[in-house]
Amino acid sequence: MAFDFKKEYKEFYMPKNKPEIVTVPTANYIAVRGSGDPNEEGGAYQQAIRVLYAVAYTLKMSEKAGHPIHGFYEYVVPPLEGFWWQDGVQGVNYADKAAFHWISVIRLPEFVSKADFDWAVETAAKKKKLDCSAAEFLTIEEGLCVQIMHVGAFDDEPATVALMEACLAQNGYVHDFSEHRLHHEIYLSDARKVAPEKRKTVIRHPIKKR
Repeated sequence: MAFDFKKEYKEFYMPKNKPEIVTVPTANYIAVRGSGDPNEEGGAYQQAIRVLYAVAYTLKMSEKAGHPIHGFYEYVVPPLEGFWWQDGVQGVNYADKAAFHWISVIRLPEFVSKADFDWAVETAAKKKKLDCSAAEFLTIEEGLCVQIMHVGAFDDEPATVALMEACLAQNGYVHDFSEHRLHHEIYLSDARKVAPEKRKTVIRHPIKKR
């Protein structure tokens, strides 16, 4: 059976709909950076998603493409994730989507090296006839965070974030946003196929002791 990150690491991918404190281990990702409204048709964000999945599936099918990877095992491509921020804003202003900066990512299995990643970027570009040069091999150490499962539209996230803030206040924590510690979302539902009110999104924020 293929390794599924969501099932093997439920504590990080399948939280409950109430806030919980977690320490997130370091992991490697395929990443593409950009800015602007993620809903813009054919915009930078949608182009970034195409690149992420092109590289991700090239790695998944690497052996069939003649590039065996040491330590490879069958796995399910992990869900799309995103780190979001806006200049001069702590957290997120959902009403000003044009001001978003983002790093869109897909987690990499531990066996994928930088050399394997570089091969996949080059191979995906040739096979898909897609400019994948924006893809980068990114290591992220999130550390201490608060997270929750949000069910509903993205624009309804503020009510869920308020639950997280109340949890922090009650337990002696505060947010710890910085240029390296950002609002983080993990998308467990395909927004093209799932109605907004039924979408599941993990929301995760960096924190520290008060």
